[in-house]
Amino acid sequence: MSEFSQQRLEHRIAEAVGQLIVSGAIKNPHLSTFTSVTRVALSPDNAQATVYVTAIPDNRIDASVRALESAKGFIQGRIGQLLKTKNTPVLTFRRDDSYREAEAVNRLIDEAMKEING
Repeated sequence: MSEFSQQRLEHRIAEAVGQLIVSGAIKNPHLSTFTSVTRVALSPDNAQATVYVTAIPDNRIDASVRALESAKGFIQGRIGQLLKTKNTPVLTFRRDDSYREAEAVNRLIDEAMKEING
């Protein structure tokens, strides 16, 4: 599969999972309605997909990831219907802390610039 096709499939999976969260189709009280899919990483053979999510407030991320993991079968079934591919990738949900890391780097840069500028 070409890189473009794989990226398109990753985008479609992210969009589908996001839509399931927003629409309330996933019935779990621990899933924050402010959970969003930040990216999807698909394995080269398209057999596995890691879905990275974040939530507001920060203390709800782990509960939301657990809620998504418990609804994994339902989500995969819905994605399988949507994608209409031969095989549906097995989903794994992970928290995405990249925005926190970026924020920390930005703070360090700001502090360094303040020291340089006096």
